[in-house]
Amino acid sequence: MKNKELDLYTDYLLSTFGAATATGLSAMVGGAVSHDQVTRFLSKTDYTSKDLWLQVKSVVRSIERGVSGFPCSGRV
Repeated sequence: MKNKELDLYTDYLLSTFGAATATGLSAMVGGAVSHDQVTRFLSKTDYTSKDLWLQVKSVVRSIERGVSGFPCSGRV
């Protein structure tokens, strides 16, 4: 379950503009996950920017290579 929650949270961080909040994530998924669930998940582990990078690195690299279908100018 942790990986599913982490995937959802990192997707939210990548797709949101401005402040990322547990309430905002809950609203984005139509209440399927409550803000309390998000808060509990995040309070269990002290996540860092390194954790986020490890989670999204393969997606970023595939975009850089143009593999994912996104056009890439060679700059990120």
